[in-house]
Amino acid sequence: MITAQAWQCLAPGQPPQFALRSRELGAPGPMQVLVQLEASAVNPIDAKRATGYGRRLLALKGAARFPLVLGNDLVGRVLAVGPGASFKPGDRVWGLLPTGRWGGTHASHVIADAALLRPAPSTRSAAALAVLPYTFTTLWLALRSVGLGPHNAAGKRVLVHGASGGLGQMAIQLLGQWGAQVTAVCSTSHVQACINLGAAAVWDRTRQPLSALPAHHDASFNFAHWPDEAALISRLRPGALGHATTVHPLLGSFDEHGWWRGGWQAWRAWSAMRQQCVAAGGPGTRYAWTIFQPDGAALDALVAWLHERPGQPLPIGVQVPLSQADQAFAHVAAQGPGRAVITFG
Repeated sequence: MITAQAWQCLAPGQPPQFALRSRELGAPGPMQVLVQLEASAVNPIDAKRATGYGRRLLALKGAARFPLVLGNDLVGRVLAVGPGASFKPGDRVWGLLPTGRWGGTHASHVIADAALLRPAPSTRSAAALAVLPYTFTTLWLALRSVGLGPHNAAGKRVLVHGASGGLGQMAIQLLGQWGAQVTAVCSTSHVQACINLGAAAVWDRTRQPLSALPAHHDASFNFAHWPDEAALISRLRPGALGHATTVHPLLGSFDEHGWWRGGWQAWRAWSAMRQQCVAAGGPGTRYAWTIFQPDGAALDALVAWLHERPGQPLPIGVQVPLSQADQAFAHVAAQGPGRAVITFG
């Protein structure tokens, strides 16, 4: 038995109520490891869930009962291993916890599934690593949902909305490395940053409407605003691979309208956009709402990608100790620049 210090959201609200509290952890079970954390990230979904967002649907996974420990990303050292786990005490690891009833990674110690951990690169700091697994996995799932990958991305015209956010920044870099021609959609203040990341073209949405974009894209992604969904889909060419979004109204529909009406509203929204996707690209054009879940293939791809590229894919805007984690949440909620990291030590 070990006592962990955990940053708990006591009750949802705006602002949420937080406290640093102790919780007891037992020994790791089969294929599990006990990890002492060095760093974890606060992602936009954490800040939203702290306000109560997604409670109705996430309750099905046991992930909506307050007090709640949030967080999915982790970097740390293995303290103990369960039967069959592939690591040993002292190994430095990084990876993910799924969203579930056992709480998240905003804690000094966690028990993690060994299959969702990888050896941590010794050339990267804990903070630099902590901001990557959740974001990369979400991006990977979005790309895969429309059939876009390293095998076919070269020469493809790809439209990325929300290019200045974490998902957008990573998409520009990864797709550019695969040989795609990325058009980044962002506001005026982020145009140069998107150019610096390697975007083939940048569309300043504060000066030009999305409807003025050429309708020649092979794939498009909405990481920014659901109301822009139809406009982005209309920019696909006939025969396009498809469109995926991470800002869909699935969780919000259930929160606002309840089970039956919420499900109906979500289905209607998905169906309407799916029909527009087919109208723009044809019957083979895909449409997807991306929902995060840990994926071993995505973690393997992230490890390989970092091995091939220097530098830090996502900048860090704020880095605070666990006792000041409310500052990291406030930074994310205010959409401050860079990622937010909680450190332990």
